Amino acid sequence: MTHYVRSHGLANDYIVMDPKDLPFELTPDAVRLICDRNRGVGSDGILVVSPGQGADFGVRILNPDGSEAEKSGNGVRIFAKFLREHGYTTKDRFTLNTLGGRVTCALEHEAGRVAQITVDMGRARFDDFDTIEVDGKQIEVTSVSVGNPHCVVIVPDLSKVDVRGFGPKIESHKAFPNRTNVQFTQIISHQKMKIKI
Repeated sequence: MTHYVRSHGLANDYIVMDPKDLPFELTPDAVRLICDRNRGVGSDGILVVSPGQGADFGVRILNPDGSEAEKSGNGVRIFAKFLREHGYTTKDRFTLNTLGGRVTCALEHEAGRVAQITVDMGRARFDDFDTIEVDGKQIEVTSVSVGNPHCVVIVPDLSKVDVRGFGPKIESHKAFPNRTNVQFTQIISHQKMKIKI
């Protein structure tokens, strides 16, 4: 019996699991092992079927370190496709309860399969600061959330940014007590930009 489905959306890969199908408890240690790309299945996290609590369905979003995320746009779209294609619903419009609030999913089909998922993530909320101090330097940032926090840092040249070294310092900065997703962005034109996450 298969205990999971693995899927991806815009380079995020998630594992979807329903606790009723698992022969083990999904503890933080189990999550870390499953998400490990060398010792486990490997993924950016696990999406867990959970009670809707007033919504049509519920989803828990577990990070690779075993902690729980509020919301994920790619994760929610992956989960919506999973629900429809694995018989949890026949609806093409439904709501999901997440730790970061309720979202509405709309599905479109091609050749009998879900081909497009649109999610209303809610209104964006901007934090009231525009700089943080990292390694003794003031960094200009835009901190925004639609249920999942993001910190955007605009840089002149993306190729000169140490994303793996600098990103974690912003992610766990005291301005973000529950951590944040970090995006470094280089503006190319009004229609084009480069992003590293």
